[in-house]
Amino acid sequence: MKLLWENLFFLRRKILTNLIFKMFRSRWWSPKNYQLRMRLIITYILLTLIPITVLVYFSYYQYTKLIEEQVGENVPKILDQMNKNIDNQMSELENLPELLYNSNDVISVLRKDTYINQSALQIDYYKVNIYLSNTYLTDISPVLGVFLWSKDRFFSSTLLPYSGFKKIPSFKGNESIILQDEVDLRFKSKPSFFLMTNKIKDFENRKDIGTLAIAVNLSFIENTLKDINKQNEAQLLLMSKKGKIIYHSDPTQIGKVEDITNYPTLNGSFSANSNGEKQLISLSKSEKMDWVIVYKIPMKYLTEKADVIKSVTLVFFVVISLGTVVISIFTAWGVSRPIYKLSRLMKDVEKGNFNVDLKVDSKDEIGILAQSFNSMVSKIRELIKQNFHIEIRQKQAELYALQSQINPHFMYNTLESISMTIDDDTVSEMVTLLGRMLRFSLENKNRIVPFQKEVEHIENYLTIQKFRFEDRLSFSIESDINLHQLYSPKFILQPIIENSIKHGLEARRGMFTIRVYISKVPGIYPGTEDVIIRVEDNGIGIDGKTQQEINSLLKSDPIGRRDSGFGMINVHARILMLFGEKYGLTVESENGTVIIIRFPVIEGDEAVKKYERKEDYIHE
Repeated sequence: MKLLWENLFFLRRKILTNLIFKMFRSRWWSPKNYQLRMRLIITYILLTLIPITVLVYFSYYQYTKLIEEQVGENVPKILDQMNKNIDNQMSELENLPELLYNSNDVISVLRKDTYINQSALQIDYYKVNIYLSNTYLTDISPVLGVFLWSKDRFFSSTLLPYSGFKKIPSFKGNESIILQDEVDLRFKSKPSFFLMTNKIKDFENRKDIGTLAIAVNLSFIENTLKDINKQNEAQLLLMSKKGKIIYHSDPTQIGKVEDITNYPTLNGSFSANSNGEKQLISLSKSEKMDWVIVYKIPMKYLTEKADVIKSVTLVFFVVISLGTVVISIFTAWGVSRPIYKLSRLMKDVEKGNFNVDLKVDSKDEIGILAQSFNSMVSKIRELIKQNFHIEIRQKQAELYALQSQINPHFMYNTLESISMTIDDDTVSEMVTLLGRMLRFSLENKNRIVPFQKEVEHIENYLTIQKFRFEDRLSFSIESDINLHQLYSPKFILQPIIENSIKHGLEARRGMFTIRVYISKVPGIYPGTEDVIIRVEDNGIGIDGKTQQEINSLLKSDPIGRRDSGFGMINVHARILMLFGEKYGLTVESENGTVIIIRFPVIEGDEAVKKYERKEDYIHE
């Protein structure tokens, strides 16, 4: 924290120096040369930053220096007392191996070399284990377990289940302390511990008769140190004179080795930098065990309770801030409010809403910016509107042109058939049918027509074609819906059937049959119904590759690609424009060709008006 304030102070001093230098170079004493941003910066620095920065910096510096001195004196005294407590408890633990000599039965078992039978061996195991449990594993004892090796025999008694530890641990001298990471012993629930090992001697013949290892829970050290380790951010560790960590507030560090030469003293306090952070480090060395207690805490946590300094700083800050607010509130409000509004309106424009207007009455930079923004949005709005109208008119012209087209080839063929017909009744009927078709085509300018009229139109067309091809063509039109109540887009069947006759009848020998079936099915959207028109023929069909190309063509821009398949693309484009992309034509080939037309049910005058004026609604 201290380092942060130092860096902040020098950074602000550098910025202030640069600003003053620039102001002198640009004749800062002339108000007309001031920009709005510069006026705000100068006002804020002069009234707020300079006095508060100086006050906070010097106050905090003095306080941290005082805290460091006080903690540096008091913590080592507390650590010294803790070292004495640990020494006393270790002295008690060192006497634990002597309890083994209180049992003559246990010593007798350890002196034995051989057994008559297995039963005698099991009895000795039971005696020793019971004694170990009753003697060492008490409620007030920190002992987790006791292990005894003697002449290829292994005795043990533990509070918790354990694994490993069948081999005698290596140690030097008569007594030794072995840390947890040096052996393969592991207890259930993974408590931290260390081992106290001792050779068991037979004082009568002065021989070693066994090795005793006592696993001691490190909780007794943790309980001793817990009073000083209330800060979660502090590190508390106990290490040997060689730097090996016996206990650490972070259990994952136990067993690691610290470079003890990094500590200039083993009794006292000093400050040091660790990973760019200043720490206060206090140490105390044990006189008996040669153990060292180390307490590390970042300086920033020692200064958190600077109540007096913070109170004085807060009062001073409030007084200065109130004066700054009174002077600069009008200027800051006048600048920030239009900028915020401009930012919000720009986000609306980004989302496509061009009906925005930024009203700013000032004549400064903000006012000029607002005028430019309004002018830009207005021009963009006009351009979009013009382009939109042009595009709509183009599409309307294309659709009307497509709807009014009549295939001249069909007209010529019909007239030729009439001229070649001898029978007067036949000629009369053909002319009548042709007249009905022309009347339907030329008189009715609506895009939506009664379904019955659309069906009658295609029936007239197929009848004329039947006169032309005679016995080579037959057709049927079936429906399971009431055609008098529903409506259909105009001219959607004739282009499809023309295409079927052109590509199917001419390539087929024998009778060519066309079947038109109209039905009603559940709609694509929930709660709606759709009309399905199937136009089937028994022609040669379409191969898979051509079928895939046609369906891909239908999914592309139908108006732009109308020349690639005039009839079907024509119909598909109109349905797409009226009802949306989910409707239109699909092509299948099943023992011939099947064209499927799908569009929503149109019933009632309101529905007809909706689709008749759909482009007008878009225009508005």
